Amino acid sequence: MKISAALGRIAPSRTNAITDRAFELRAAGKDVISLSVGEPDFATPAHVIAAAKAALDAGDTKYTAVSGTQALREAAALHFARDLGITVPPGRVIVSAGGKQAIFHALLATLDPGDEVLVPSPWWVSYPEIVRFAGAQVVDLPTNAAGGFRITAAQLDAAITPRTRWLLLNSPGNPTGATYPAEELRALGAVLVRHPQVLVMSDDIYAPLRYTPGAHATLSVECPGLADRVLTVSGVSKSHAMTGFRIGVAAGPEWLVKAMGKLQSHSSGNAASISQAAAVAAFAGPQDFLLDWREKFRVRRDRVVATINAVPGLSAPVPDGAFYCMVDAAPLMERFGDDEALCLHLLEHGVALVAASAFGGRDGFRISFAADDAKLDEALRRIAKALA
Repeated sequence: MKISAALGRIAPSRTNAITDRAFELRAAGKDVISLSVGEPDFATPAHVIAAAKAALDAGDTKYTAVSGTQALREAAALHFARDLGITVPPGRVIVSAGGKQAIFHALLATLDPGDEVLVPSPWWVSYPEIVRFAGAQVVDLPTNAAGGFRITAAQLDAAITPRTRWLLLNSPGNPTGATYPAEELRALGAVLVRHPQVLVMSDDIYAPLRYTPGAHATLSVECPGLADRVLTVSGVSKSHAMTGFRIGVAAGPEWLVKAMGKLQSHSSGNAASISQAAAVAAFAGPQDFLLDWREKFRVRRDRVVATINAVPGLSAPVPDGAFYCMVDAAPLMERFGDDEALCLHLLEHGVALVAASAFGGRDGFRISFAADDAKLDEALRRIAKALA
């Protein structure tokens, strides 16, 4: 028996792998604190839970339109306008089973063997794997802490070839928390306007979790001339602590949204009807809880950065958004050899983290501060002790 060539081109998600390993160790009786998963520790808002229960009570348990209910597409359009500044009709919005599925469908619907996709690194683990599954080539655009983990216009210009089909942008980013300011997006847009064959994936799912003042900047707003080739991806998993509901939304040009819907009609069909009802309440309901969540995340972020920077051999810049810190551990590589070995050492001391190499980086690890204060403080204490 054999697997397909497409599946053979990709590797399992290393963030999921380390999280699964933490679950296994806990089941075996080991005390492990997992800071490896990108999942808010807050409870899903009560009005969202109430909407899910109401949908169950009303018997809304049947198929919906493949691309999502009209109510959710309208609520998502409201979200894009209110939170991202993007005015889009509901007909150019698609609902998927998580933001990951929207990205998967967009890339598979548009890529052919030989196409190239520009992916800034460190990257979210699934970006390069989806590109490879589609048979296209990943073109790495390396970034670093000194440059704010952001690509430059010159770097983009040098990387584009006639085979370039997509640029993937994630702001705020996973795993770095880096956020592109408006002026840098406009500089990137000035390059992209000269290359009409290049589409842009603007993954803005962490936009509600920013710690910088002012409105969120996104490419289709800052560069309206590019709007007809930008797909903006969002969802409720991070902003509303709804990871298990599996709802993502994407807005873009009509031809692309229709192509994604065509593929979705044969992959999963519609996202879960109850989850869609809950997501309507998430997007259209009260948003004031986010003020409290953001402040709690900000306090945790500052504590993590300060504590990490006090550990000899470790350093971390202050992320502008999301709930991750990218930690540099290069001075420790002579001792451990590579960042996988470092993370295994920390796992043996009761903390699950993801090596930077899983994200296309090197010599460090990502730490998620989406954990309650007691667990976070204990995990930081264990890290310091393990490296003492």
